Amino acid sequence: MTTAVPKASGSVHSWDLSTGVDGPGTRFVAFLAGCPLNCLYCHNPDTRRLRNGRRTTADEVVAEAAGYAAFIHAAGGGATLSGGEPLLQPRFAGELLHRFKHELGLHTALDTSGFLGARASDALLADTDLVLLDIKSWDRELYRRLTGRRLEPTLDFARRLAALGKEVHLRFVLVPGLTDPPENVAGVAAFAAGLGNVSRVDVLPFHKLGRAKWDALGREFTLADTPAPTREQVRAACDAFAAHGLHAV
Repeated sequence: MTTAVPKASGSVHSWDLSTGVDGPGTRFVAFLAGCPLNCLYCHNPDTRRLRNGRRTTADEVVAEAAGYAAFIHAAGGGATLSGGEPLLQPRFAGELLHRFKHELGLHTALDTSGFLGARASDALLADTDLVLLDIKSWDRELYRRLTGRRLEPTLDFARRLAALGKEVHLRFVLVPGLTDPPENVAGVAAFAAGLGNVSRVDVLPFHKLGRAKWDALGREFTLADTPAPTREQVRAACDAFAAHGLHAV
């Protein structure tokens, strides 16, 4: 008698279609619940706990994506796993990426902080066309202050992606008074340039659009008085990445 292999399931907060912010083109984005970081500027604090999601099978998520597949193909997009942190649920994330790629023929992207990069199997990464990698600070003390975690696991994961030749879009959130010192930006830029696989850098201006979620959770948003960066500050950060030969937007 053959025992059926159980299908993967996981905690999913939500899914949606997006254009231009979760990878190239129009994309089906599954937001998995749970994250080991506690970022001060998180705009989705409601995804931090696994219990913030709904237990969902991979079959259900893939079926939902399949309904948009023809449109996504026509729009030159794909499917992205975001969160939360998808690598908190590596088996579930791996099955979704595999099926998005091989059953639906979609370009796949993984949006991750890299902190749990050691959980990403070689098979999972083989099914990932693009990694959207957040490097939140080069200054180690500031990184811990921003996230509650260490930077080194993210850097180790970035080096592994480079060794595999995996395309990376680096993401850097510009927070006035925190991440914007020139030496901090330059540190991230020099590291990224040395990898050889970073095809794009997204300098993301800090915003407070998620503050209402913090309030709803009864949590203090400690950056409530921090201003958004000016256009000139964003341009200066982009120029710092460009000075290292990187395409920054």
